[in-house]
Amino acid sequence: MSIKKVLIANRGEISVRILRTLRKLDLQSVAVHSVADKKAMHVMFADESVCIGPSEARLSYNNIKSVIAAAELTGADAIHPGYGFLSENDSFADIVEEHGLTFLGPTGDHIRSFGSKVTAKQIMESAGVDVVPGNKELISDADEAYEKAKDMDLPILLKSPSCGGGRGQRIVWDLKEFKEKFVEAQEEAFAICGDRNLYIEIYFDNPKHIELQVLGDGKGKVISLGERDCSMQRKHQKVIEEAPANIPQKLRDDVYAKVCKVMGEHCYRSLGTVEFLYYKEKLYFIEVNTRIQVEHPVTESVTGLDLVEMQLIVGNKGEIPNQSDITIRGHAIESRITAEDPFTFIPSPGKVTQYLAPGGPNVRIDGALYPGWVIPPHYDSLATKIISSGKNRDEAIKTHKQALKELAISGIKTSTELHNWIIERKDFLEDKVSTQWLEKALKSKD
Repeated sequence: MSIKKVLIANRGEISVRILRTLRKLDLQSVAVHSVADKKAMHVMFADESVCIGPSEARLSYNNIKSVIAAAELTGADAIHPGYGFLSENDSFADIVEEHGLTFLGPTGDHIRSFGSKVTAKQIMESAGVDVVPGNKELISDADEAYEKAKDMDLPILLKSPSCGGGRGQRIVWDLKEFKEKFVEAQEEAFAICGDRNLYIEIYFDNPKHIELQVLGDGKGKVISLGERDCSMQRKHQKVIEEAPANIPQKLRDDVYAKVCKVMGEHCYRSLGTVEFLYYKEKLYFIEVNTRIQVEHPVTESVTGLDLVEMQLIVGNKGEIPNQSDITIRGHAIESRITAEDPFTFIPSPGKVTQYLAPGGPNVRIDGALYPGWVIPPHYDSLATKIISSGKNRDEAIKTHKQALKELAISGIKTSTELHNWIIERKDFLEDKVSTQWLEKALKSKD
């Protein structure tokens, strides 16, 4: 089937990003939106738009029946889920294809197997990839979990197999607090993801967070598109991302070859992000994200590929590049500018009264802001993204500093000041940032 019209089951900057590729390829587009997003940029940019429900995401963007109905109403033949919302919902992927539409992402089976943290660990471990040590079974009983934890080195991390973004996670430093932490993590995971099961891992102190971008054609060919360093985080939420990461080439080649081989054996389709902790000169697998990532532009910057276009090629059962075609050139940095106070992180929805985007060579803006747009309080606080590139890391940082200084957003609070503060810090400039660095740096800021 040849894809001619794509419905984007998302909102905000990722929808605008996808729309740009559809325009480039002369494909028709359909935007869906909630009542709150009636005047959103992605709605204005698309060829057609359909309101799919009230402001609450569960009644609109997460409403599978409404999304499918919009696709059938407009005659779309493919659905791109973006990230978040239904992007990693295996049932949604199945339903899309049961209705004769192309899902521009992995299959439902891939989302079930690789999207499960426990199953994915088993798959990677069987391929010889190091995984973070811990128990291999899901546990819902605190007493049973405590018995297993007694034999593990502290600290340990309690994790939900269903939630992301640090939700359903607790660090245990002392076994005396184990059961209390277990119940806290369990209840949070159930409230957000509907799953009380947890598993236990050894907690690494100050690792780097490394992500491998892979692309599969669904027929057995999976290639690596390099990696990103996503260590700059606050409460497991990424703040700044870079590509490539500073890791040994031999380790990179060995681990990535194993990952691509095992995912190829499963005929993995479309984009996937394989996440690792880099600790004491080793890469330890943690999970797979079965979708396009917020930080995909840094990979595009260093590979020269349009990742949304790659998803469309796979959806049309076309040929993806060979591994020998992939060359990593230069360095790229992305800042996630959010609509929130830069240091208290309290959300700041409201009307954007002024917006001036930075520009110049090697600066890219992915966003959906415009003067007069009212950022609704119902969704993620991401406002816009600044991506800067250069021949090397130093050059990319220099360009990024200038871009951040040029950015002007009024009417709401944004995290721009935080990014300006980070990028001047010695540890950042020397590439000595770990996943816990920002939390510690902010505590000592004043």
